[in-house]
Amino acid sequence: MSAAPLTIDAVMALAPVIPVVVLDDPDAAVPLARALVAGGLPAIEVTLRTPAALEAIARIAADVPDAVVGAGTVTTAAQAADAAAAGARFLVAPGQTPRLLDALEDRGLPFLAGTATASDLVALRERGIATAKFFPAAANGGPAALRALGAPFPELRFCPTGGIDPNNVADYLALGNVACVGGSWMAAPAAIAAGDWPGIEAAARAARAASA
Repeated sequence: MSAAPLTIDAVMALAPVIPVVVLDDPDAAVPLARALVAGGLPAIEVTLRTPAALEAIARIAADVPDAVVGAGTVTTAAQAADAAAAGARFLVAPGQTPRLLDALEDRGLPFLAGTATASDLVALRERGIATAKFFPAAANGGPAALRALGAPFPELRFCPTGGIDPNNVADYLALGNVACVGGSWMAAPAAIAAGDWPGIEAAARAARAASA
C-alpha cells in the first residue's frame, strides 16, 4: 500500500520552524541535515542560491531518510524541474507570477509561493491555494501585517520568512494564521563552515523548544 502524497500542510506541520539553509559545499549537506533532524527540525529548505544546492538536495534525499528536503528560492519553471529531479519533496518561491504559479502547480509537488501584498493573496485564492510564504516578513510589516491580512483572508495560512530570529519567532507563531516560520539562525553559515554539527543540533533543539 503506497503512502499518501505529501501535502504542504503536512510539511508545515512537521515543526514550527523550517530551517532555510544556504550551502556552498555539498559535502556539508548530509551532516547538516542529520543535525537538524536530530534537533527536531525535519523539514529543511535548501535555497537555490549556490551552485552546490541541487547536489546538496540530492544527497539529503538519498542519505537522510528522516529529512523532508525542499528547494527554496525557486523562481523559474526550470529550477522547479531541476529541484524535483534532484529529490526535493516541496518547493518554495520568494514571489509569484502567473507563469511561476503554473510551473509550481504543474510540477505536482507541495509548494509555498511567496506573497507580500493583498493582491498576491487574491491571486492565490483565485487558484484555490490556501497556504503561502510571507516574504520578506519583517520588512513587510511583521506580525502586525499578518494580523491585518487575516481579516480579509481568514482562510489563508502562512509561513513567514525573512528577519525572523529567536527574539521575535514567538510573536509570529502566536498568530492564528501562521502555521510555521522559516529561519536560518539555527544553521548559521559560520557554524556550517566550521562543521559544528553538535552546535547546530543544539540550536535546532532550542529553536523547536522556544517555538513550542
